[in-house]
Amino acid sequence: MSAKIGLKRWHEVIDAGSQPEDLAAIIREDAQFHSPVVHTPQKGRDLVVGYLSAAGKTLGNDSFAYVRELVDGPNAMLEFTTEMGGIHVNGIDLIEFDEAGMIVDFKVMVRPLKAVNKVWEEMAAMLQKQAG
Repeated sequence: MSAKIGLKRWHEVIDAGSQPEDLAAIIREDAQFHSPVVHTPQKGRDLVVGYLSAAGKTLGNDSFAYVRELVDGPNAMLEFTTEMGGIHVNGIDLIEFDEAGMIVDFKVMVRPLKAVNKVWEEMAAMLQKQAG
């Protein structure tokens, strides 16, 4: 049940534009984010919010759509497609929720390689911009 509650909140936050304050409200303090282009997990709510907010501004453009969703206990897999700079991106978000529906762990996987490179380029620029 925790994934169903968490997914409902996740979709509401995405639909509202992935605002940092909305993301922070659904992510646990000790959450981890696994980027397709960063070797180590990013630990802590602030880092997770930063990455997901940046993703919302880059991957989450007008062409972004979730095309498949699988739920098993506290885990969800959401397959997405989007276009970035003329490059088709196909990926999945693997999300683990706690019993209250808060995000504990968030992993993103992207394909093909050309898309991974584009995601890295645009995410790096957005994270730099957010850092000021």
